[in-house]
Amino acid sequence: MDNLSLEVDRGEIFGFLGHNGAGKTTTVRLLNGVIEPTSGSMRVLGLDPQVDGPALRARTGVLTETPSMDERLTAWDNLSIYADLYGVPRSEVRKRINDLLDEFDLADRAKEKVGGYSKGMKQRLALARALLHKPELLFLDEATSGLDPIAAHHVNELIERMARGENRTVFMCTHNLVEAQKLCDRVAVLEHGRLVALGTPAELTRQYVRRLDVEIEVDEAQIPATLGVLRSLPELVLGEPAQPNGALAVTIDRRESIPEVLACLVQNHIRVYRISPQEANLEQVYFTLHEEKEGVR
Repeated sequence: MDNLSLEVDRGEIFGFLGHNGAGKTTTVRLLNGVIEPTSGSMRVLGLDPQVDGPALRARTGVLTETPSMDERLTAWDNLSIYADLYGVPRSEVRKRINDLLDEFDLADRAKEKVGGYSKGMKQRLALARALLHKPELLFLDEATSGLDPIAAHHVNELIERMARGENRTVFMCTHNLVEAQKLCDRVAVLEHGRLVALGTPAELTRQYVRRLDVEIEVDEAQIPATLGVLRSLPELVLGEPAQPNGALAVTIDRRESIPEVLACLVQNHIRVYRISPQEANLEQVYFTLHEEKEGVR
């Protein structure tokens, strides 16, 4: 990591975005006291990970990208062993395991060996394991990897419930930019160990996405005239307008240009029924940052 500086609030869903090798997993290991930093300092839940590692890890849960379960044992046995390691009170173990197996739709397979599970089932079991001791802070590394859409939706609902309803903090390492946009209060973008962007999804799209796709609906008879007007505005309208579904799709150089484009159309007596900007997203932010880093123009 290179001069990484972050502050995550309690109860926040914080997205940590970056390509393979960007440093996401290394950061999670540092924050849990599994590896030592060469410089700098950290506080997680008020504790120093290097000094208070065991005490800290008793209060955090970690889901790695590759679930490491003992495949020779059943799901129940796996969770039972980890409940003991996490210090879950014996009087609560059975109920807590049963509740988690129900939560992740594994109750009817609880007595089967994990080696026979699908990748998605193993992922759900690993998430159940991470929640056994009711951690205050949950680190998720590609939490929905390998899950079908229904299971992924269920996990996302659980993440929101933990953060919004139970005030737990969720630190999400993910490649899924759609999920990050939907779930995260803020996101950080990492590139080769460096923090290159930090903010809410809305803040980042406003800051980094300069081009904007816009759909314009006009009188059908005026489409040729409209195309002529749009082609006369190369400083505002980028590329050749397309015509899907009866409306015109254009790319504007920036959001602030929309009133100028509309004014030009009206001045040319074009009857505009609708002009709809398509909201920018984190995927566009991510690729813009990557292109800037690589010197792409």
